[in-house]
Amino acid sequence: MSADTHGHAPAHGHDHVHDAHDRHAHDHGGAAHGSRREYWIGFILSVLLTAPAFALVMSGIIPDPRVTAGIVIALALVQIVVHMIYFLHMNTKSENGWTMLALIFTAIIVLIVIAGSLWVMYHMNLNMMPGMQMEQSSGGM
Repeated sequence: MSADTHGHAPAHGHDHVHDAHDRHAHDHGGAAHGSRREYWIGFILSVLLTAPAFALVMSGIIPDPRVTAGIVIALALVQIVVHMIYFLHMNTKSENGWTMLALIFTAIIVLIVIAGSLWVMYHMNLNMMPGMQMEQSSGGM
């Protein structure tokens, strides 16, 4: 038996070749590839979430920057979910749930790092020696 250019032995049954090819082409560990329609939906949703945030910041229509920041953050969080669903195809069924588990683990680590950083910065500022605050505000010396 001779091998083809890929090192595979020639198949005797034509159906066997198509079955193996179909299994290889469509078996991605449970992760479904999106259709063109899904990509367009994701793109349109992304634009619809980006445009209002950009308009809020550039127009200054809301005078309180904290409210504007809160709205922009909320839109950003929704956009993260849109990207994960429509572009990364993340769900509980892909890769037998391991991608969702990895996402949850990553989110927990990020929250720990952010909360820890804020806690450290707050306490460093709170526990700063009185003379050091004056030095920092005057430029060092």
